[in-house]
Amino acid sequence: MQVDLNADMGESFGPWKMGDDAALLETVTSANIACGGHAGDPDVMAKTMSIALSKGVGIGSHPGFVDIQGFGRRRITMPLSSLQNSIRVQVGATLGMANALGATVRHVKLHGALGNMTSEDEAMAHGCYQAALSAHPDAILMVLAATAQERAARSLGARFACEIFADRAYNDDATLVDRSLPGAVIHDAELAGQRMVDMVKAQAIITESGKRIETPIDSICCHGDTPEAVEIAASVRRALEAAGIRVAMFAGRAG
Repeated sequence: MQVDLNADMGESFGPWKMGDDAALLETVTSANIACGGHAGDPDVMAKTMSIALSKGVGIGSHPGFVDIQGFGRRRITMPLSSLQNSIRVQVGATLGMANALGATVRHVKLHGALGNMTSEDEAMAHGCYQAALSAHPDAILMVLAATAQERAARSLGARFACEIFADRAYNDDATLVDRSLPGAVIHDAELAGQRMVDMVKAQAIITESGKRIETPIDSICCHGDTPEAVEIAASVRRALEAAGIRVAMFAGRAG
């Protein structure tokens, strides 16, 4: 049994530091790098991508709503065509930087509120993924497992990887519990590690109510912006490997 471990990163901006990307890149096997929409800037992108390349970590583009003040976590209503163009620009920025550094962009993962909205709305997910693939046809789509994102990726015939979260609680429809609610974000590193072992072994999302939603699990995400991010990622990797689960970069599934 094998699973990828990913983290969202490259989210600092100028002198404002968010997370410890260098430390996370010692543990994870894939990196979702902000591309200027919700966070990040060209220098941060270049530095984060360079470290990932040196560590042999898979590089992904992490587009979101253009909302730096809200860190891309505010729901925004906008024309789909405008959203698609925003995604193309962000993915294009990732590709341009990667080309300059001699790196490869393997995957695309939608960020924050955009990710949550597309996990609920298959038509929106379909449009966003069409845009991403128009900019990067070879990209693997990292989708929230068992949601509208996965259905959209399958309908497009795209390669995809099913992701679950180490540090977030789940509703019974496989969407994430809203961050404003108690217990939505998991801060206990040991708990995060054990719950990931349980889910990967079961090949199922285990919700807050105890419901099991069967799904392939290709990758586990640890958010890079939480204070415990480095500790959680390390705990998850230790727990997985202690349980005999190999941690390695995902290959992608056929749509």
